[in-house]
Amino acid sequence: MSDEYDLIFGNDAFAPKRERVNIDTGAIVQHGASTYRIVQILDFNSVIGMDLETGRSVPLRTGELRSIEDNALPSIDLADIADEDWQIAQKRFSAISSLVGKAAVGREAAEQRAKELNINVATLYRWLRKYNAYGTVTALIPQKRGWKQGNNKISKAAEDIIDQVIRDYYLTKQRPTPRKVVIEVLRLCHDRGVKPPSHMTIRARIAAVPEREQLRARGYLERAINRFTPTPGNFPNADYPLSVIQIDHTPADIILVDDVHRLPIGRPWITLAIDVHSRMVTGYYLSFDPPSETSVAMCVACSLLPKEEWLLQNNVDAQWPVWGIPRTIHVDNGADFRSNNFQQSCLAYGINLEFRPVKQPRYGGHIERLLGTLLKEIHTLPGTTFSSVKHRDGYDSEKHAVMTKSEFEIWLVTLICKVYHQRLHSSLGLTPLRQWEIGIFGGGSIQGVGLPPKPSDRLTVLLDFLPSFQRTVQTFGVMIDGLKYYAEALRPWVNSVDPETRDKRKLIFRRDPRDISCLWFFDPEIKQYFKIPFADQSLPSMSIWEFKQAKEKLKKEGAKSVNEHQVFQAITELRTQVDEAKEKSKKARRQAQRRKEHETKSSPVLPVGKSNDKPLNVPATQSDLTSDLIDGDIDTFGDIA
Repeated sequence: MSDEYDLIFGNDAFAPKRERVNIDTGAIVQHGASTYRIVQILDFNSVIGMDLETGRSVPLRTGELRSIEDNALPSIDLADIADEDWQIAQKRFSAISSLVGKAAVGREAAEQRAKELNINVATLYRWLRKYNAYGTVTALIPQKRGWKQGNNKISKAAEDIIDQVIRDYYLTKQRPTPRKVVIEVLRLCHDRGVKPPSHMTIRARIAAVPEREQLRARGYLERAINRFTPTPGNFPNADYPLSVIQIDHTPADIILVDDVHRLPIGRPWITLAIDVHSRMVTGYYLSFDPPSETSVAMCVACSLLPKEEWLLQNNVDAQWPVWGIPRTIHVDNGADFRSNNFQQSCLAYGINLEFRPVKQPRYGGHIERLLGTLLKEIHTLPGTTFSSVKHRDGYDSEKHAVMTKSEFEIWLVTLICKVYHQRLHSSLGLTPLRQWEIGIFGGGSIQGVGLPPKPSDRLTVLLDFLPSFQRTVQTFGVMIDGLKYYAEALRPWVNSVDPETRDKRKLIFRRDPRDISCLWFFDPEIKQYFKIPFADQSLPSMSIWEFKQAKEKLKKEGAKSVNEHQVFQAITELRTQVDEAKEKSKKARRQAQRRKEHETKSSPVLPVGKSNDKPLNVPATQSDLTSDLIDGDIDTFGDIA
């Protein structure tokens, strides 16, 4: 896995990017060195863009578009956000939640809400605009006193002028063009002696105004109502694409074989996500590892990201035009969904995490039916275990097993994209793909919600959902689970002191459990991630499961204390035993296959061979909402833990 990261992203420092590429009519985007306004959406893969410099219209691929926001979210690891800052952000979100998602927020409604909370209406508008621009609760985190150099923030006076011109000049029925807005901002800055922002900054602020608000304020009330009125569904609030997705796990009813000997190794686990409105599969994760926080992270990341690279890499000739951040994720009460890291990551992405009522599985009916549908299709494959011993009577699943994990995965994706998505759904009266298309683009009297913004960076999405740790840096580096890690990027932080508490400073690290031979360290000063390998780089890569197995082996042998070299010697012995036994033992073959998957895994989240292509509520009382709301400006952070 470490080599996979190197192949995909290189060894350079990595700065997290959480901006989203807004793919909608009128949005300002960047393609290559040019800036375009999207004038027409052709399909999921292409749009027509007008060059803002030449006025020429050209076709553009959506996967190559980039955000032009030059005042992007400052980079920081999410784990670096203090609990009190999270609480303030949640209170601010509660303050604006009744206004989020409305076609437009009128002055009267805003003033009434501001009066209820005893805050300035401009403050309320600022929070709402910030949240709508980034779509994440981290946009509402209070900025620490004293803006740090390098964050590239324009002056508050210039920000106020932009706000004033957009509110009082652009959002009027006179419908001035963005060019006239730029001229007006520059004029007022000149009159007031304020350093003017760049024209791209002004255009980015205009583009950040939600289309619903623009249409309504600029005299297109009927169009706003038609475009953004959702079609009611059967599941509460699942009225448009990505309004609600459900996630669940199940063991696949099939015995797979290993890649080397083609002998049985057991059943894999499938983690699946479904969009309730359209019944489209939004993401999946297939592994021999039991369900865990990692399974959830990989499935959610797969849901958020485009899948074209993975389909192309695996020669799957199909379309899977699903990406974007859901409004709500609906899950059961498993520990993997209730981890603090997963809940915090969902909060940072503005995702409402809902849990099913305990012992009432009917509330997860959509994902349960989808899993049942896929399992029935699996029952037609050689090596199936069927759904019960009774149905399997007389059938030797292991004897008939022929498919490897990679072969089964390609079969599964082909089934999802070319059969399930294309087949008439009895509850919808349409195919899931057609329901998705209508929800996005509209059809007949139904107005679509438009293409969802695309996340800017794959690795940022994955890291945001992986487990995080806080550790001090010692002279030997950093230690997690008794394993030492070191790289030169840690040198400036050896024995560093927190300037506020004067205690040793705890820094943020993230780790992929499939390969614990390296960490991702977030440097809070230069706002970038660095890969930190084992201090002893002669040690092999391993998964967290192999590591725990080795420690358990040593414990059974009576070792009172365990150092890393003992652990690695035990892992070597275990691997040797596995290699010697894998022709005879199914358990050994399964363990060898798991190790291989951990070392060379490819998935829709991080397709091997992909270049680093940059284009690509907590309830609150009324008194709680009004306390600590105004102190400090608004800022956002890089890492979310």
